[in-house]
Amino acid sequence: MAENRFSKLFEEADASFTGAYQKELHDLHGISNEDIKAISGELDGLRTYSVLIKVVEQASKDNLTQAQLGEHIKELGSLAIKIAGKIPGLVSIVS
Repeated sequence: MAENRFSKLFEEADASFTGAYQKELHDLHGISNEDIKAISGELDGLRTYSVLIKVVEQASKDNLTQAQLGEHIKELGSLAIKIAGKIPGLVSIVS
């Protein structure tokens, strides 16, 4: 396949979705906006949700340990922990 301006983005996406946390990423993407608002009770929940996805994508790409990922999620705060708690593969990581 010829290189184009999107090649790097495709490589990064492949790395994220074939990494250690691919199931968790799939499950995170399955949470609806309504679910996020119900968890957070505020619009800020969508922003935190987006950042949480980025953190898990990067952890998957970098092949971080569960402990490392858990620390990154905890650094995002209690709302991110609540959202992550809705994902079976992340519950034990943030508990």
